[in-house]
Amino acid sequence: FSLSFSLPLKTESLFSNTMKFSFTSSTLLAAISLSTTHAFSVTPAFQPRTTPRAHKSTLYSTETDAAVPNYADASRYTTPHPSNNVPPHIAALVGRGLHTQANHPIGIIRSKIQEYFASLPETYELFDAEDPIVTTTQCFDDLRLPPSHPGRSPSDTYYLDDTTLLRTHTSAHQSQHLRDGYDAFLCAGDVYRRDEIDSSHYPAFHQLEGVKLFPPISVKNADGKTGEEWMASNECSNIAANLKNVLEGLMDHLFGEGIEKRWADDYFPFTEPSFEMEIKFEGEWLEVLGCGVIHSEVLAMAERGDRRGWAFGLGLERLAMILFGIPDIRLFWTEDERFTSQFQEGKITKFEPYSKYPPVFKDIAFWLPEDFVENDFFELARGVAGDLVELIECIDEFSNKKTGKTSKCYRITYRSMDRSLTNEEVDAMQDNLRDLSADLKLEVR
Repeated sequence: FSLSFSLPLKTESLFSNTMKFSFTSSTLLAAISLSTTHAFSVTPAFQPRTTPRAHKSTLYSTETDAAVPNYADASRYTTPHPSNNVPPHIAALVGRGLHTQANHPIGIIRSKIQEYFASLPETYELFDAEDPIVTTTQCFDDLRLPPSHPGRSPSDTYYLDDTTLLRTHTSAHQSQHLRDGYDAFLCAGDVYRRDEIDSSHYPAFHQLEGVKLFPPISVKNADGKTGEEWMASNECSNIAANLKNVLEGLMDHLFGEGIEKRWADDYFPFTEPSFEMEIKFEGEWLEVLGCGVIHSEVLAMAERGDRRGWAFGLGLERLAMILFGIPDIRLFWTEDERFTSQFQEGKITKFEPYSKYPPVFKDIAFWLPEDFVENDFFELARGVAGDLVELIECIDEFSNKKTGKTSKCYRITYRSMDRSLTNEEVDAMQDNLRDLSADLKLEVR
């Protein structure tokens, strides 16, 4: 769930923090009737499920007996369409399936979350092998994100053509699952977004979201209510309280019981009301997820307008970097045994740095065209140097009053995680970047 534009770590879901107002988490209200007690019951302490779970046959989950499609075919994503902006280095990442690898930090976190939800009274269906190619309707329209939304820009999103793209969040599958009749499910997968370059941002990452609908009888008194009237209802409060209770239990399961938590109001176009959760970890407050009560219009578009429920989304890299102490998001994609051998299924172990090779710094300055978008330059640099680019930061900016032009100077940090880079190879990459900058109408100074 995240077209988050203001997160310190953009591995978050479409739920992102745009404002922060602290408040105390509300307690669960009494059940509406005996028939709704189960729907709003307090989550018990984690206990392994003792009865087998029933799974519906689907091609979209590694838990079923069905064959999981192989999405690792770069030719699917680099089409000749004039709107296609998927570069080869991104196409090569699709289908790696890090979230399904039992001994990978991303897979371990996903499994821990799944383990927790398996302990709850409801049965949450798992979707973790869905096609990363989705439509603009799935990814944006079904979630009330209008054509003018900045997240739909080619500077933010990888398009295959005018109407299909690499999903920017796992929520792109939410409405389809709701239409198919699922009332409670988890959806995990790799998502793609053009982004800045630093140790916590990468154009491919992983998300997990959860959705739960409540029995119609439990929200019957709120039938027809929308907007402020809906948010003021007891039924909305009950759903929000249940959501917070479930997610607080998830944080206890991941970080240990007693982990300090706090909630803040937020805004997302697809939920009302909306919240974000922070936890206090090693003395620092960290945002870990966003969530909310599903917007009535989203449910109506999914042909479930007679139901109410909640949804949440989180970034798996975000949690893995915190729990495993992994300092650089690029490490998740390495196949170096010094990294991969440190992790074991079901265990949270602190990452031991095996080496850090010296950086090489190079500056580049240019005059900007009026339509300059920073993400386009970052993507250009990734195309030239791939994962050898560790950081790009603007170190100077000024405007020429006579010409009306603006200039920016960027410092690029080149560093390999596996070896020392030579000045010669870095110079070659830097020269190539300078030459290609003309494609963005950048006048190199």
